Amino acid sequence: MAADDIETALHNARALILADLTARDVADAAVVSLVEEAVTHRRWWLEQWPDGTEYVLGLVAQDVQDALLEAYGRWPLCTACAADGDLHALSVEPELGPEPHWVCGKEGAVVAPVGKLS
Repeated sequence: MAADDIETALHNARALILADLTARDVADAAVVSLVEEAVTHRRWWLEQWPDGTEYVLGLVAQDVQDALLEAYGRWPLCTACAADGDLHALSVEPELGPEPHWVCGKEGAVVAPVGKLS
């Protein structure tokens, strides 16, 4: 796999995660720094396993979600369940697979592909 393919996968992951963060109004400078850290970590990971480009979006999403949990709290919250007072985060599925999406674990419902939150 060429270095260009790795960079394309990383830039795509960054853009889609930033779109989700922006959609949920949490894309401040500190949070964008967390995204950059996740992308840097996954760059190393892809250099070790170049065939992992189709998995990197979901992994970056999980990395950012974990970093936000430690620094700020759960993200992204399930807006459907939050209306009922049940605050829980969406999860990324598949955990390691192509075409990751955000899922409400309580309802088992797909909410949106990663990068397409509203």
